[in-house]
Amino acid sequence: MKNIIFDLGNVLISFIPSAYLKKKNYPTNIRNTILNDVFRSEEWKKLDNGDITVAEAIESISLKSALKKEEIALVFNFRTDMMFPLDDNVRLLPELKKRGFRLFYLSNFHLDIFEMIRYDYYFFRYFDGGIISADIKISKPDIRIYKYFFGKYALKPDECLYIDDVEENVLAAASTGMQVFLTYGSTKISDELEEKLKTRMGN
Repeated sequence: MKNIIFDLGNVLISFIPSAYLKKKNYPTNIRNTILNDVFRSEEWKKLDNGDITVAEAIESISLKSALKKEEIALVFNFRTDMMFPLDDNVRLLPELKKRGFRLFYLSNFHLDIFEMIRYDYYFFRYFDGGIISADIKISKPDIRIYKYFFGKYALKPDECLYIDDVEENVLAAASTGMQVFLTYGSTKISDELEEKLKTRMGN
């Protein structure tokens, strides 16, 4: 095993809109409307895929949502407030780096937000490279994003361990020949990761 590839959301960075909205005391009905109309929308997926801009997403959602355009825009402005590093998992990066692993990220992510956090979050310094979906207009679990990734960094799938919290992404990654680790959103993956590395390396 030479390379470890991390998803970002809910592996290294917490992003749970429902928890944020509840913490901010949004009424249940408003909270559900925001979750359904914004975070589960087709526009959200298109932003992941780099197909539309945030302004276009807000306009499109406003045409079919009970939320006002200004309210939708406010939700989008809160995206970075909903994020924070998962410290126990992030702490693994320098340790893995010292052990000689090459580290990468491969994540579905909106381009505008990624451009903000990549400079705000110190742990990006530990990565040897990475790809976000919006940059190449392909989102997980589309098999093409994994193949593009291998090509860009000249990686062999059987030398890679891929870590993600979403089952369909992990299954797609496994189909390419990578070893995989489904975290189920765990905020502390160190023990399970170590077991997988030991098993793979025959220790």
